[in-house]
Formats: sequence, structure tokens, C-alpha cells
Amino acid sequence: MLSVLIQTLNDEERLARTLASLIGGAVEGVVRDVVVCDGGSTDQTHRVAEHAGCLFVASGGVAAGIRQAKGDWLLLLEPGARLAEGWIDEVAAHTARQTMPARFSRARGSRVPFLSRVFSGNRALAEGLVISKRQAAALSKNARSAEAIARGLATKRLDAEIWVAPAK
Repeated sequence: MLSVLIQTLNDEERLARTLASLIGGAVEGVVRDVVVCDGGSTDQTHRVAEHAGCLFVASGGVAAGIRQAKGDWLLLLEPGARLAEGWIDEVAAHTARQTMPARFSRARGSRVPFLSRVFSGNRALAEGLVISKRQAAALSKNARSAEAIARGLATKRLDAEIWVAPAK
């Protein structure tokens, strides 16, 4: 079972798009829970999360969200990212093998030319991250954000695709 962790700050519209792409995973029983770690939003982010049945963590940051997650594996996503059809089977197979962390492949429409990626300061969480809860908890001791947890990790590339969230 998988827990989804999304770190937000005034992301009500972007959060709604991401949550919509997770519905299939919840119906299939792959997604156990969704934890929204908020950094002090002043919009309706908390309302979107609560209406979708998410656990809303307003203090303690990503480390508190990891502690609250019920699954043995975590899927870290940026608000606004959308998983493409077929992600459920790929993630379930990956977590069953209990291997290293993994990232999604960018959907064709989300791909950026190589030089643009190099000079734009690539976001480590742009392709999402599937990681064991144990490893994420260990990394969260020194990282204050989901982005910091994802940065610098050796990962496997999943065959499933993600529509990357536009930069804020």
C-alpha cells in the first residue's frame, strides 16, 4: 500500500488537479492515504484537501507528514503534477520488488529540451518520487521539504508517465 505525500503552499487549484489523477489508484486499492503537508497557505488549500478525504498536516512540515503516512511506501508529488494512465500497475510492481527509489518518466508533452533543463535549475521532485517510508523518514531528519528529500537520490526510471507541474 502506498501513501501519497504532497507539500503545498497556496496551491488549491494545483492540488485539485493532482488529486484527480490519484482517484484510480484509490479505487484500485493501491493508494492507502493522501497526506497534504501545508506550509501556511492563506487560500482554500485546506478545504480542497479535506473535501478529497486527505489528511491535512498544517505544522511539522514534511517530516510530520511522513510520520502520519500509513503506507510502507510513499509517493511524493508536487501540487499540479498529474499521473498518466497506467501508473498504478507500474508503481505496484515496483513496490512489490522492494527496490530503490524511483521516478516517473515525463509525458511527451512535458518534456523539455536538454539545454533548457540544464540551465533552468531542474526541480528534483518534478518527476515525482516513489520511496520507502523508512528511507524517507531517515532523509527527512536533515531535509525540511519534499524537494530536499528528492534531491541527489539515485533512482530507477519507471515506465509510467507524469505530466509535470508547471513552475510556480
